[in-house]
Order: sequence, then C-alpha cells, then structure tokens
Amino acid sequence: MMMFSKSPVGRYKIYQGSPWAAGLAVLGAVWALLGGIQAASAAASPWARTDQSAVRLISPASGAGKADTVRLGLHFRLKPGWKIYWRSPGDAGVPPAIDWKGSRNLQSAAIRWPLPERFTIFGLTTMVYGNEVVLPLDIRLKTPGRALTLRARVTYLTCEKICIPYEARLVLDLPPGKGTASPRHAAVIERYARRVPPRISGDAVAGAPVSVAQARFEKAPGGLTLEVLARSRDGFGAPDLLVEGPRVLRFGPARLELSGDKRVALFRIAVGLAGKGAVPPDNPLLTLTLADGARALEQVVRVSGIGPGVGPGLGLVVILGLAFLGGLILNLMPCVLPVLSIKVLSVVGHGGAEAAAVRRGFLATAAGIVFSFLVLAGGAIALKSAGASVGWGIQFQAPLFLIAMAAIVVLFAANLFGLFEIPLPGFANQAARAGAGNSIGGAFATGAFATLLATPCSAPFLGTAMGFALSRGPGEILAVFAMLGLGLAAPYLAVAAWPAMATGLPRPGAWMVVLRRVLGGVLLLTAGWLVSVLWVVAGTAAMAAAGALLTGLFAALILRRAAPRLKPAAVGLAAACLAALLAVPALTGAPAPRAAARAMEDAGITWQPFDKVKILNHVAEGRVVFVDVTADWCLTCAANKALVIDRGAVAARLRGAGVVAMRADWTRPDAKISAYLRSFGRFGIPFNAVYGPAAPAGIVLGELLTKGEVLAALEAARAPGLARGQ
Repeated sequence: MMMFSKSPVGRYKIYQGSPWAAGLAVLGAVWALLGGIQAASAAASPWARTDQSAVRLISPASGAGKADTVRLGLHFRLKPGWKIYWRSPGDAGVPPAIDWKGSRNLQSAAIRWPLPERFTIFGLTTMVYGNEVVLPLDIRLKTPGRALTLRARVTYLTCEKICIPYEARLVLDLPPGKGTASPRHAAVIERYARRVPPRISGDAVAGAPVSVAQARFEKAPGGLTLEVLARSRDGFGAPDLLVEGPRVLRFGPARLELSGDKRVALFRIAVGLAGKGAVPPDNPLLTLTLADGARALEQVVRVSGIGPGVGPGLGLVVILGLAFLGGLILNLMPCVLPVLSIKVLSVVGHGGAEAAAVRRGFLATAAGIVFSFLVLAGGAIALKSAGASVGWGIQFQAPLFLIAMAAIVVLFAANLFGLFEIPLPGFANQAARAGAGNSIGGAFATGAFATLLATPCSAPFLGTAMGFALSRGPGEILAVFAMLGLGLAAPYLAVAAWPAMATGLPRPGAWMVVLRRVLGGVLLLTAGWLVSVLWVVAGTAAMAAAGALLTGLFAALILRRAAPRLKPAAVGLAAACLAALLAVPALTGAPAPRAAARAMEDAGITWQPFDKVKILNHVAEGRVVFVDVTADWCLTCAANKALVIDRGAVAARLRGAGVVAMRADWTRPDAKISAYLRSFGRFGIPFNAVYGPAAPAGIVLGELLTKGEVLAALEAARAPGLARGQ
C-alpha cells in the first residue's frame, strides 16, 4: 500500500520503500520539465528567421510584474560575417527600428545600445554588431500590474558583402503578476545592458573613471578638425571615441595621441560637411561615447567655436600685397643680418662709379633674389605634390644645406679678405665692374645668397601670405613667392632706379680694405653659427667634421695667397675639403643632448617640452600656457627671446604660478610641430601662442614680440570660461 508523509518544508514525498517511487519520480521530473519549457516559451516571442539572421523578443519573466517599467531584450542572432548596425551607423548602414503599433498597455519603449564594434572596409567605417547581440528595451507601462501585450514590427538591415533589409513581426504577451522567472533570459539581457555606456553630466564628470574634459573645432588649411581631450583616472589602455552630432557634420575615424602617463588622451577627428555649401553650426552639441576596454561612458558636450585658421576672406590681390610688404620688412629681420656685409659693399663699393654700371649691378642682385624665390616656390610645389611637409625655412633642418651654406659663407669671407677674386664671366668682361670688383654674375649670386639666408625667419605679413600660398595650388604659390622676392629686392630696385644713392658716396679707397675685412669677419661668425646649428641637427661628429673641413678650406685659401709656389697644392687641398664636405651628412647621428624632450631651465623659466595633449590638459585645469615655437637657426626667434621673453615682466609672469611655459624646438624636423603650425595656417617661425580657460583655441602673437602684447595675451587667456560637457 502507498503511504505519504509531509516533509519539513511542506512538500510531500514518497517513502523510499514504496514500489511506485521510481515511476512517480520520473513522472514528476517530466512534469517539471514541461512546466519549465512552457515558462521559457512565455518569456520570449517565437524567432523570426531569415537565411542570414534571426530575431525575437525576450523577457526575464513570463509576467508583466507590478513595476511601471519592464526591461526586455531584442535578441539578434547572425550568421558568421553578417552584421547589423548601431544607432549611428557611420559612413553607411541603417540601425534597427521598432514600430509598436497594436501593442496594449504600452506607454513608451526605449532602445539601449551596447557599445558596438568599429568595422572598416573600402575606406568606409561603420559601427556594427556581429554574431549575437541583445538590445535592451526599457518598456514603460500605462497601468502597472496589468497585462502587457506587445506587437512589434522590427525593421533592420543586415550586411556582409551585400546588404539585405528585413522586416520581422514579433508577438509577446505578458500576463499580470510576476509569472515564472527565466534566469537565462535575465542573464543575457543584463550582460548586454552592462555594455551600454552610462550617460554622465554635471558633477558626475569629475568622479568618473574616464571622461571628456574638452571638445573644440579647429580650422586648418586641410579642413575642419574636432579635437577632444579625455582623461582617465587610472590611465588609458586602448581608448576609442564615437562621435554623434548634427546631420550636417560627418565625422571620420579618430586619431589618438596619449600623454606620457597615459592619463590624458587627445582625439583628432576629421570633420566633413554634408552637402555643397554647407556650413558648420556654431557651438553644436555632440554626443561623445568614450570607451576603453570595459570602461565606457556617454557624454553630451557643447563644442567651443572654430579656432584659428586660414580664412577665406582675403583675396589673392590682398595676399600679394601682404607678401610684398612681408618681403620688404624681411630686409630688417635678424635673419638677414649675416648678409649685411654684402649689402653694405653693394652700396659703398659703387661710390663714384657710372650710373649705368650701378644700375646693372643692382638689377642683377634683384634678379638673383626673385629667381631664388621662384626656385623655392618650385621646390615647395614639388614637395607638396609628393605629399611631403613644406614650410618656410625647413631647408635649415637639412645637414647638406647647412654645410653648403657654411662653405659658401667661408668662400665669401675669403673673397672679402682678398684671398681670391670671383672671376668675371666671359660675357660680362666688358659689362662693368663696381668699385669693389663685383661682376654681374657676382651681383646675381649676392641676391641668391641673401635669399637663402633670409629664409629661416618670418616677418610681419609674411606668415599670412605664406599660409595662403602653401595651402593652395601651384599658381598661387608661384605668385606669392614672386611678390615676396620683389619685396626683399625692393631696396636694390630702388638703387637701380636712382643710382645717385650709390654713386654719390665717396670713392673706394684704403678705408674699403678695412671695411671688407671687418665684414669678412662677420661672415666667418655666420659660418660658425651655421656649424653650431649643424651640431643640433646632425650631431657632434658631423659638426666636428664640418668645422675641421671648413677650417682646412680657409687655411688652403690663405696658403694659396701667401705662398704662390704652393698654389697648386693649396688649390688641391681646398678642392679636397669642398669634396669631403659633401660626405659629412653621412655622419649624421643623435641630436645634441639639449635637444632631448625634457623640461629645461632657461633664464629662470622652466620650459616644458611641446605636447599638444598637455596644452589642452593644462587649459582644462585652469592654467595659462605660453607656447614658443623656435629653432636654433631662427635668429628672429633668438631676438624675441633676448628682447622680450627672457626679460622683465614677461619672464616674471612665465615663472609665476598658474602659467606653463612650453617650448617647441623645430631645429630638427618634427611632424607634430609642423602639423601644429599648419593648424594655424602658418608654415614658418617664430610662432607664439597663448592658451587659457578664456582662450582654449589659442591667442596667436605677432612675429616680432613686444612686452605689452605678451602680457595682454597672458591676462586675456586666464579669465574663466572653459567649455565643459554638460
């Protein structure tokens, strides 16, 4: 006989000795299994299947519960290689959408989007999900505690090599009450819900493990760029940034730059405009999704206005006028002082000469200047066409150019010392000589030489003209460079037009010999300066070799003059030194120790190495940053430093609290510094800018600094006003 007993927990069990025990146990297990299957079925809609995908609705329980909100999931399964899209698909694609028409007791439904994968093919970048994904759904009920009837029409696009649009109709009925739990569905919904980046704002930004500190547009000759500064409390691993904004803006992939401690990340995103003639909106709101491994957040940030750049307002005629003025003022720049000796002799050597001879000589010098500028323009066009970096004065970063210039300067100095004379070309034998013995060819070479030594530095108006030219086509480059040449040649053209300015001077005499030797000494000092620049650019070995060979060259010329019997040997030694100089660039090694990227003390000011990431980070933290882009070959930079930066009130401010002095050394080629200059439409130095909370885009200073200008910029930049994410 079968006997039952009640268990301590209120359930009935069969005595183990009963002969029916095994059968009833099996029957109970089958009943429980069927109940579980029924509960699971009630917590999910049937799959809507296609050849490439399947989609359904899933619920953590078979009932609607008593809360006013229910979290469900839209569950996709995709065959390998097939994908669906995130809410902002990128360059192509359409995200899934749901029409809830026909549902009952449904107030609203919101899709939550887990972090997608970045997928790039054929130059197009899209944000996708592959294999399997659950999009969490936050369902709000009209009347909590009552049944929920869902009728969903889901449209989605699935792509592999081709894209196929699909429509699925899903039905899920959840009766009142909690119903039966479905742990498997609850777990998968929760797993993907954890991958949805939380949205933060206000005070929560400061305490977040990762956050966006600043976002701003930057206008450069290459187009519009979005710069986003992000911070991480514990350091970034492999961060990524997804950008959403107004439809008129199209965002490319992010280029990343990390600070040394990896706590600061700078993202640069190329921004395009949708539609011809479209303009970017002022201070738009952008949704930025910042992800780094398992850490992610979503932040809405108002972007600060477009920063400096080459504006379209200046026409070619105005630019050509500015180029002429820039070239004219370039005659007064410190970079041209090394050729002052040649300029002086060009004038005083013509005292008492015939007007026609003076005119020819000065026209030849002007022609040498303009011709050299056109050669530089051709080189800039060629480099730009090849995709290389172009800039004003970058040839001084090349060891071979420095060596060639140093050799030319030594030869000019030797000529002024009377160690040899520049021979007259045959066609010019009867043309005319200036009182100093200059030929037409020599005058032309003087103009070319003056141009080459003028190129390291900038002048007022020159930066604007150069930025316009180098951001445009060959025609504009040639026109602007020609006007720069005419500006630099203007003093020579003036003397050619009014020869009396030169012929009225005293005739050359013994005093000219003394003057030539003094100015020859100036040129030897110039050669020494060029060798010192070579030390920074090419290293100690190259500097020592070049210095020794140039000394040998000068000594050979002295020997040639002093000992006529040894003239063949001296000429051979001079030729050997010149030939050996061509091999010096092969000795190029590590830069001089002072070129290392580290903080350095100078005139009591602690200069930090240039780092665009750190600039924005300092600004985000309320500091003012003074940036000095300089080079050892830029004499105008040295003049700014000696006359303004390292003196008085300016130096005191740069040493003070809350101000960061940052130096960018462009003596050697540096792609980051070149890109930084281009972002302001500049291609030459000196360049100085001041950043601060009130000037996150930077205040650009003039080429020739003044104390008042620098102090005013430091004051204007420090006021509060940094745009942060809201």
